[in-house]
Amino acid sequence: MTTFDASRLVGELEVTFDVDVLVGAYPDRDGPPGTPRSVLDTLAAHRIRTGAVASLRAALFDMRSGNDEVLALATSDDTGTTPDRDPAFVPAGTTPRRDPAVVPGGAASGRDPAVVPVGTVDLRDPIGAVQEIDRLAELGVKAVRLFPDEQGVEAGFPSVRHVARKAAGLGLVMLTGGDVRRFWQAFSGLDATVVFLDTHFYHLGDFLVVAADEPGFHTSTRLLNSPDALETVPADRLLYGSRTPHYEPVVPLLRLATSGLKPDEIAAVAGRNARRLLG
Repeated sequence: MTTFDASRLVGELEVTFDVDVLVGAYPDRDGPPGTPRSVLDTLAAHRIRTGAVASLRAALFDMRSGNDEVLALATSDDTGTTPDRDPAFVPAGTTPRRDPAVVPGGAASGRDPAVVPVGTVDLRDPIGAVQEIDRLAELGVKAVRLFPDEQGVEAGFPSVRHVARKAAGLGLVMLTGGDVRRFWQAFSGLDATVVFLDTHFYHLGDFLVVAADEPGFHTSTRLLNSPDALETVPADRLLYGSRTPHYEPVVPLLRLATSGLKPDEIAAVAGRNARRLLG
């Protein structure tokens, strides 16, 4: 049996910005440990230059310490150590140190950062979530990520709209999981910039309908794997996402590389759109 070699089809495609990267592990399922070093190595192995990185610890256990872990990772020159042993790691309640070469918003001086930190909030604690959003905004973070499925939160829960209104009011980009057919409503009418990370190609028509009235609505490419899915969405609304290390990055890479998009559109999806939003 001949082994399928995806690399030949992916070719020279380079992703300059992946909008869906996680550090940490799910305690209730098998999977990679998601250590910072292993995650960044996986990105590099697939020629993904920069990742918008969020913390599963912040999503599942503790917002503040998990977010501080990601902030420390973004400002550390050494990502080879685990956060609890990294001298750059900052415990909850303290302020991460700043490195002039890499700042939380993702701006770089002299080099392109491998990590752009994304804050995570817990929708089960809406009061604490908006307080954490204020803290993150003061630290220069430009995006917050929502994990409704992992936190058992439904689209109609008041916490979702409460958090969305707060983040939109501060001009933060929101990266959200969940079924776009239900969760779009929490973000509508807020002049919000939202990237729906779990848009499935079966639900693409619903995304296109709601996005037509919401110029800030965007979608990740991760689950848009049907033959014409990427080509159906306006290229300026598509952002490459892999969910490294908890999804196989070759799949969205292969789909983008073999799509019918023009080279300039591929470059936009592969990073330029994310830079525009998270710059």
